[in-house]
Amino acid sequence: MTPRSPLRRSRRPAVLCAAAVATVLAASACSTGEGDLAGEDAGSTEEARLSITPEDGADEIRPNEPITVTAESGKITDVTVEQAGGSGESLPMTGTLNGDENEWVSDWTLVPGADVVVTATAENGAGEATEVVSEFTTLEATEGQRLEFKADTPAQQMLTEGPVGVGMPIIIDFDMPVENREQVEAAMEVTSEKPAQGAWNWFGDKQAVFRTEEYWEPDQKVTVDLHLAGVEASDGVYGIEDTSIEFEVGRSQITDIDEDEHQMVVESDGETVKEFPVSLGMATTRAYTTTSGVHLTMGKFTNFRMSNDTMGVPKDSPEWYEEYVAHAVQISNSGEFLHTADWNYQLGEANTSHGCVNMSVEDSAWFYENSLPGDPVVITGTDRELEVDNGWGFWQRGWEDWVAESATGEADDTGEAGAPGSPHVAE
Repeated sequence: MTPRSPLRRSRRPAVLCAAAVATVLAASACSTGEGDLAGEDAGSTEEARLSITPEDGADEIRPNEPITVTAESGKITDVTVEQAGGSGESLPMTGTLNGDENEWVSDWTLVPGADVVVTATAENGAGEATEVVSEFTTLEATEGQRLEFKADTPAQQMLTEGPVGVGMPIIIDFDMPVENREQVEAAMEVTSEKPAQGAWNWFGDKQAVFRTEEYWEPDQKVTVDLHLAGVEASDGVYGIEDTSIEFEVGRSQITDIDEDEHQMVVESDGETVKEFPVSLGMATTRAYTTTSGVHLTMGKFTNFRMSNDTMGVPKDSPEWYEEYVAHAVQISNSGEFLHTADWNYQLGEANTSHGCVNMSVEDSAWFYENSLPGDPVVITGTDRELEVDNGWGFWQRGWEDWVAESATGEADDTGEAGAPGSPHVAE
């Protein structure tokens, strides 16, 4: 990912408005006459004056304190932040310059236990530069109180190992509980080649999930920059390292399954490519009822063992069963798969399964080969709704509720840099 200029303007609305106002004022000043221009020239030789917070020589600064550069005269032209040592790596530091170009504030937090050098430059009206440097250190993260992102989860592996489907969520798991969710959300920056509206929700105190308002646009790259170094996840617990994740969204494949019709229709990029006869849950019990709603394909398996002992049915029970199936694609955490059922002779005619979607040998092999993680599978017609926290059932929560459930309460435009809210210390 190409580093952004440190003198950028973020997506934060107040900053963008300030920039627009500054442009109007500048245009007006150019047309006010000779007297105003003479006054401007008279002050143009005054040396630009700068101040930096934290101040030079400061020690054990909390890493979630913002860096602020202020020009008491002149305009800020450059700010660089260098971090050395500390407990982890950091992404390039960017900041937001206000419309008057006399205040710059860092966008992200600092690496704990680092030696930080901030170099700022401002120019007066004559173009003469003044440079100020502040060197300080940040507080170290205490052993046992260091928040880390878990990169070895199955969801992360599926996200980064190849193309994913248009419904794919971004699932971030942490090794410690997060109490300051607003600050942590604001430190997680999502950008995509094709802009979308998205937001984070939390499932438990260690997992944050990002999804968009509509499915991802197909055939694009998405970048997730986790600016976690220095974020205070809870009292005295700091993130120690930044991480960048990039993944590719592939073609759009959406599967619709009608319980009443016993049919499954697969569309790829808006065109119907396959229609299959299927058999859903027999619905004699809640466990044997297929869930309705927007599912996402998860894991894929071959020669997969299917048994209801995972639901607590003992082997000596007359209801116990065990089968090994050639192909299985998981769509929930409650035992639902689209899988081979060469014993089922009522495909397309009746619902006789224990809750899964039964398919023929040939059809299940095709679906296995042509599925990506995060492909939507929409099931309709049953009286059991998929829960939002059952597998990747995140699309079951309506968009307005999804945004309301985020810690910042704001949607995130993935076409612009930055993130809603602030990762810095709460006021």
